[in-house]
Amino acid sequence: MAMTRAGDTASGTRGGRVALGKEDLPAWLDPVVRAAATVAPRQLSRFLPPEDGAGRQSAVLVLFGEGERGPELLLMERASSLRSHAGQPSFPGGALDPEDGDPQGDGPLRAALREAEEETGLDPAGVQLFDVLPKLYIPVSGFVVTPVLGWWRVPSPVGVVDPKETARVFTVPVADLTDPGNRATAVHPRGHRGPAFLVESTLVWGFTAGVIDRLLHFAGWERPWDRDRQVPLDWGA
Repeated sequence: MAMTRAGDTASGTRGGRVALGKEDLPAWLDPVVRAAATVAPRQLSRFLPPEDGAGRQSAVLVLFGEGERGPELLLMERASSLRSHAGQPSFPGGALDPEDGDPQGDGPLRAALREAEEETGLDPAGVQLFDVLPKLYIPVSGFVVTPVLGWWRVPSPVGVVDPKETARVFTVPVADLTDPGNRATAVHPRGHRGPAFLVESTLVWGFTAGVIDRLLHFAGWERPWDRDRQVPLDWGA
């Protein structure tokens, strides 16, 4: 993916180019930076974009901040009325709009910032994008997703902007995500299994949990946990 590097332009959501830059990141993000530079698509998921180019291009913002309990991630809970992934905790994000630009260029960067601003109200000017993970695929919705990694250099207030899209906006300490007591395997009635996190009074599962699980693993933050502990999902999940 050819992208602009930091120093060319400031980050923005519409117009101009969007910069990637690794300068002046906190030291605790070093393992994430190294993991992003080396991880292969198949190491993240068995669901990869169709070779024929099918799928709707989209992006999510995997935003790391620093709170009272140390490193944390920004998540949101999707409104229960939405057609796709209703009620699920997720990263801010969504489909690329034409004005976001080239899906193979900096379009996903711009889309991730734009969607995060629209869904959580965060100020994109306070976000430093530092890398992207390989594109992944969500078969149930047909989305081809680029996870965009960011550092919340200058935190801004966040919250629900449109209740029709978002039910809740919250942060989760990485310490809670790595706590073995908060980890489980989600089991869908159709037989699908995947990592899950019981944090902030909710169950994080599916695509979002899969990305978090792989980031924790390849960053060396993962702690041994009971993979036999199961959380059943209902048919509506």
